[in-house]
Amino acid sequence: MNFSRPGAIDLSALKQPATRPAPGPAATGGSYVVDIDETTFQTVALEASMSYVVVLGLWSSRAPQSGAFNETLGSVVDSYAGQILLARVDVDASPQIAQALQVQGVPYVAGLVKGQPVPLFQGTVEETEMRRYFDELVRIAAENGLTGRAQPTGAAAADDAPVEEPEDPRFAPAEEAFMASDFDTAVAEYEKLRVQYPADVEVAERLARVKWLSRTKGADLQAARAAAADRPDDVDAQMLVADLDISGGHVEDAFDRLIALVRATSGDERERVRERLLELFTVVGIADPVVMTARRALATALF
Repeated sequence: MNFSRPGAIDLSALKQPATRPAPGPAATGGSYVVDIDETTFQTVALEASMSYVVVLGLWSSRAPQSGAFNETLGSVVDSYAGQILLARVDVDASPQIAQALQVQGVPYVAGLVKGQPVPLFQGTVEETEMRRYFDELVRIAAENGLTGRAQPTGAAAADDAPVEEPEDPRFAPAEEAFMASDFDTAVAEYEKLRVQYPADVEVAERLARVKWLSRTKGADLQAARAAAADRPDDVDAQMLVADLDISGGHVEDAFDRLIALVRATSGDERERVRERLLELFTVVGIADPVVMTARRALATALF
């Protein structure tokens, strides 16, 4: 399982909460389980996954196996003591989440790692197999710098409950801005850190991801594609489509588009496209095989 690459699932439509009042997380006796819907998806699940691993558990009261499966899933997640937060979704009440995840049946379980969905399994599985999936999810998330812990929910949370591991204080101003959807400030704070710590890989990764998210926030994919088709020489239009393709998991399409643009441009424009490609390589993950292939293609296009 490759958790560095953005998944092939576009959750952008769920980033704008509905207008009806948003219910808070369900109290579950001090466990690490919350119930979410379309109004709380962004803050409770998507944004939280920038700090710790979130697992989405989709279920339906019309599916007889869902009740017992939810109990087992919650019990297993609780045993990780905050390394994982389980966000349960009733697909009958929140069909848009199921549609965005392209769910064909429930129960369905997917991870969220730094905002990216990672399909895990569909249908019921035994507890031992469930733990195998979650162990791998936590391990790979840690390799990608995601090591925070969720706080237990509900009134029964004990005073001696596991404490969330502190975030690197260097990132606090940027993360605070990011959580408030103030992308300009978040980018500016990470830019300061990049100047101070030019060799810090995590700073570079966080900066690249926030810049990418800021560019795609609120963008309309169909309108962007139409603009790029109408103006094939418009560098900005082509780069926006590439950004959105990364969001939707069409990584090779994004890279191919920009490499073709490198071949078709020169001077400052070519440099802008090259820098955008390098930034997207960082977003996807420099060890990803598709990135390594694209790097070779970029070198050929440049020289």
